[in-house]
Amino acid sequence: MGQWIVITSALLLLFSIVFADMMRKSIVFDLKTPKVFYCPQEKPTGMEKMFVKARSLYKLCEFRGKGIPKYYKSDCYNDVDETEYACKEKRRIMMQLNPPNG
Repeated sequence: MGQWIVITSALLLLFSIVFADMMRKSIVFDLKTPKVFYCPQEKPTGMEKMFVKARSLYKLCEFRGKGIPKYYKSDCYNDVDETEYACKEKRRIMMQLNPPNG
C-alpha cells in the first residue's frame, strides 16, 4: 500500500513539473511582430493545440511578477504573464529589441 502512495506521489510531482514547464514555454515572442507577445487563453493540452492571444508587450510582466490585483482581469491563462519566468522573458526580449551597444 505504501509503495503505491510513493509511486502516485512521484507521478503527480512529475506531471506538475512537466505542466509548469509547458506553461513557461507558452509565452511566445516573434521578431516579426515586435510590439506583442502571445500567451495561452486556456489550459494547454499540448504545444500544437494551444490557443494564444496577442497582447501588447508592455502588458508582459506588467505588475513585475508580484501577481495581479484582485480587481484586474488576467491577460493570460493562469496569470502566466506575471510569473518570474515571464519577467525574465521580457528582459530578454527587450535586450533583443534594444541591445545596449545599439
